[in-house]
Amino acid sequence: MLGSQSNRAGTGAPATGQAKFGFGGTDAGAESAGQAARKPDRSTTAVPQVVRPPGPDARRGAPPSVAAVGASAPERRGQAPVPPASPAREVPRSQAAPTSSLEPAQASGHYSNQYDGYAPGHGTGAATVSSPRLDRSAQRRARSAPPNAEASAAERDWRDVYDKLEVAIKVRHYSPKTLKSYRAWTRKLYGYVRPRAPATLTNEDVKAFLRYLAVEKHISASSQNQAFNALKFLFRHVLEKDFGQIEDVVRAKRKPNIPTVLSRQEVDRVIAELGYPYDLVAKLLYGCGLRLFECLKLRVQDVNLDMMILTVHDGKGKKDRTVPLPQTLRTEIDLQLEQVAHVHEADLAAGYHGTFLPSALNLKYKNAAKELVWQWLFPAKTLTVVPDTGEHRRFHLHESHVQKAIKQAVQQSRIRKRASAQTLRHSYASHLLQANYDIRTIQELLGHSDVRTTMIYKHTIPSVSIKDAKSPLDL
Repeated sequence: MLGSQSNRAGTGAPATGQAKFGFGGTDAGAESAGQAARKPDRSTTAVPQVVRPPGPDARRGAPPSVAAVGASAPERRGQAPVPPASPAREVPRSQAAPTSSLEPAQASGHYSNQYDGYAPGHGTGAATVSSPRLDRSAQRRARSAPPNAEASAAERDWRDVYDKLEVAIKVRHYSPKTLKSYRAWTRKLYGYVRPRAPATLTNEDVKAFLRYLAVEKHISASSQNQAFNALKFLFRHVLEKDFGQIEDVVRAKRKPNIPTVLSRQEVDRVIAELGYPYDLVAKLLYGCGLRLFECLKLRVQDVNLDMMILTVHDGKGKKDRTVPLPQTLRTEIDLQLEQVAHVHEADLAAGYHGTFLPSALNLKYKNAAKELVWQWLFPAKTLTVVPDTGEHRRFHLHESHVQKAIKQAVQQSRIRKRASAQTLRHSYASHLLQANYDIRTIQELLGHSDVRTTMIYKHTIPSVSIKDAKSPLDL
């Protein structure tokens, strides 16, 4: 059942990677440290190569004087082909270099030249993507052409744009996810207009790019709106240009999405398959209607067991709110707070530097990171090494680990629905509607700024027909 206490002792680590907190080891990242870094490097597969001066098109992982091109390129330029290189040996996972996967520990301010957009690949070895604007022979010529001064100057200008974009977002205290998203769309725009400099861009280029995304790439409506907002921010706050009215653009139609909802019995079955501490996370997601990142960002001081209230700081849209805590979780939350205090004491005894704090707060209160009230309610199992200072700090549980644990629990409980961590929040709202809670009250509990967002949950409950409706006198 939802309020049952988890068995926290004498059990082994579940298959999803759940384990009790450890204090001996440190990690350059956190629990989901660099899965991508452990994949074999496919950029060194055997392809015909030619010797040429190093440039920005040099394939990553190859010697400076060697660049991979098409098979017919040596004959086309009258050069003798170099024998194919032997395939690269895959590095075992145990030997892969650890990387940090947590945003507070990542260095910022410098960007790779690799392009991750939709237009033809370029930079330090981006994968080539087919485009209607260039045929294959033109793509090979573009990759093998030596860099020119104009292209190099444009690349330097775009690097300055990336840096200015990061500063503009951080000054406005936008979330790291917003920075990551806006930076990605800016790079994709650069790939679309390359090799033009950013100073030459107009809103007509934005129209063409949005039309390209909608018509040729068939991206979703939400992604297209995200690209629109990112480019509008780029023009207004970075390039300092008039964005104007973007009209006559083919926009992807957004279909109404009715959320998936679990029954109360299904919620209990999923939670029963989860181990510590993921079971308590799932109970808070369903019992308080929290978003996953809101739950994982909870700190000790956000829990008020006297009034049974949970305070959510910096929710979606940087809004704060309070939600009631389930009475059935009082004992489990109390035990979790004791566990956090035990982890914190061990970290301080080992000479670690506490937790991560907002930058402004960390500058104002130097020792706040070592205070118990600022510790995460769900601390990570391993420590994070801050690249700039080399400090060992503890972050919270990573979202991907919780998502994988819930996904596996859904499969093990044999539920034939596409359920995730967000499904527990949807179920919370739907079940409150079934219990005849006011829609405005549910809006405040969920933290929605517009009641129309909350109204979507009315489609998840059976509607009352006119035949079943009762008069107020009979209620």
